[in-house]
Amino acid sequence: MNIRVLGASGGVGPGLRTTSLLIDDDILIDAGSGVGELSLEQMASIRHVFITHSHLDHVAFLPLLLDSVFDSIREPVVVHGQAATLRALQEHIFNWVIWPDFSRLPQPGAPVLRYEVMAAGDVCMIAGRALEMIAVNHAVPGVGYCVECSSGALAFSGDTTTNDSFWAALNARQRLNVLIVESAFADSNLELSRLACHYCPTLLAEDIAKLRHDPLIYITHNKPGDEETIFAECQAAMPQRKLRRLHGGEIIQL
Repeated sequence: MNIRVLGASGGVGPGLRTTSLLIDDDILIDAGSGVGELSLEQMASIRHVFITHSHLDHVAFLPLLLDSVFDSIREPVVVHGQAATLRALQEHIFNWVIWPDFSRLPQPGAPVLRYEVMAAGDVCMIAGRALEMIAVNHAVPGVGYCVECSSGALAFSGDTTTNDSFWAALNARQRLNVLIVESAFADSNLELSRLACHYCPTLLAEDIAKLRHDPLIYITHNKPGDEETIFAECQAAMPQRKLRRLHGGEIIQL
């Protein structure tokens, strides 16, 4: 299983794309501006999109993806998410005001978009890959995902802050090879991190102590301009962990 990091930034700027992970060639986790790194042919290969939460930096390119390859879609692209997340997409994006309702186009009986509600603990099997939804703690209803195949397991936190549910779910697994986890702010923004329901290095280190696995850990979703500070603070706060900073364009193989 290959995971291509299309976007891993908490914002935009030269060389910066917001969150989107491509699993092999047919599954996306989140659909931020990183989707813009795909060719039209690659976009047309997407069959499933798993959304962590409804914030714009994680969903902004979903409507553009569907529009770009509209004529190439022969069966609906399935968008998976919590009920509240999918409802937000329907009410605030695919509502004919911000964007056409692709769940009814080109015709209601044969749309290019289909919603599939999941709840924490649900597992979706797709061609030998298991995707489990895991509850997290964010400013809006949010989840992470664990993706497992015969060769390994990768977990992605989505956007979150201090919680027990994510770590308990990971500890319940037999293996965890790779963890992608956010640290949106530096410790100088500790109070903002709490208010916005994001991690900073201090808060992340407190929660990482709950994790009994010892995976390779990628730090993602940094505020643009603070990347080096955030990663240095993560290294200082978690010296016993194997840490890397996640970059757009990176390939992770399991």
